[in-house]
Amino acid sequence: MGIVLDHTIVPAHDKELSARFLARILGLSYDGPVSHFAPVRINDTLTLDYDNESEFESHHYAFKVDEAAFDDNFNRIREEGIPYGSGPRSLDDMTINYRRGGRGFYFPAVALMSLGNPA
Repeated sequence: MGIVLDHTIVPAHDKELSARFLARILGLSYDGPVSHFAPVRINDTLTLDYDNESEFESHHYAFKVDEAAFDDNFNRIREEGIPYGSGPRSLDDMTINYRRGGRGFYFPAVALMSLGNPA
């Protein structure tokens, strides 16, 4: 077996709220806390374990998704009125990018993410 990232701890001001938000936007489920973490299972090999912190640096989380999932995720961002942008320095220009043959966008919230399906 090669090296696979199993989980990472994501600092948040409110771990439960943050976990619920990410799960909702990505169309995943949040099943409640496990120990002192608020885990969101991203796929079969990765869990993001939210934990409360009062201070932390900005983080960047990037997800590749297929076209249908992109549309679903993007629609949820727009429906909730969350500002988004075409790049890490353009977080609120309300446009998407078309890099590497796919579509992508970024949004500042619980985590900074770009979603798309690069070719």
